[in-house]
Amino acid sequence: MKSRQERYSTAFIFTLSIFITSLITANIISVKLINLFGLVLPAGIIIFPISYIVGDILTEVYGYSTARRVIWLGFFCNLILVIAVSVTKALPSAPIWDAQNAYNRILGYTPRLLIASFLGYLVGEFSNSYVLAKMKIFTNGRFLWSRTIGSTLVGEGLDSLIFITVAFGGVIPGKILFITILTQWLVKSLYEALATPLTYVVVNLLKQIEDMDVYDYDTSFNPLNMRGIIK
Repeated sequence: MKSRQERYSTAFIFTLSIFITSLITANIISVKLINLFGLVLPAGIIIFPISYIVGDILTEVYGYSTARRVIWLGFFCNLILVIAVSVTKALPSAPIWDAQNAYNRILGYTPRLLIASFLGYLVGEFSNSYVLAKMKIFTNGRFLWSRTIGSTLVGEGLDSLIFITVAFGGVIPGKILFITILTQWLVKSLYEALATPLTYVVVNLLKQIEDMDVYDYDTSFNPLNMRGIIK
C-alpha cells in the first residue's frame, strides 16, 4: 500500500490549497460591488476564476476522479465557513463590541444567496471538469487552450446563469438580470483566456513533477459517485 506521502504529493496539496483558498476568499469578498471599466461586478470576480483555472489544471493532470474529490472538498470547506459565520452571528455580542450590524451586513449570508452560491458552484465546477476531460479524449491531448477555454465557457456560463437567476430572479428586472449574467460570464471567460499561457506552464510543470497525464477513458462521470469522492 502506498504511503500518504506517495499518494498526495506536495505539488498536489499546493494546487488543492490554491483551489480552496480562491473559492472561500471569493465568497467572502463578493459582498462588495466594484466598478471595473464601467461594469458593476462583485469583488469576488478578481479571484473566483482562479478556482476554474486550477480546476482545469487538476482535471488535465490528475483526471476527473481527483477533480471530483477536490470539488466536493471545496464545497464542504465552504460549508464549514458558512456554519461558523452563522453561529458566531447568532452569539450575543460583548458589551464593549459595537460592530454587530457591520458584521451582519458583511458576513450575513441570506439563505437564498447561499443556495444560489452552492448550486452555481457545484454545477459550474463539475461541468467545467467534465467538458475538459471529454475534450482531452476527443483531441487526443492536443490543443490544451481549446479545452481550458471551452470548458470555462460552459462551466462559468452555467455558474453565472444559476447563481444570478436563483439569487436575484424576481428581484431585479429581467433585462438587467440577463445583462448581469452575460457580463459575468464574458468577464470570467476572458480572465481564463488571458491566463492560458500561465496554465500551460503550470500543467507542463505538474506533469513533469508527477510523471502522470491522466485520460478519463473508463471514468465514471457521476458527480455523486461516492467511491470516487472518498477513495
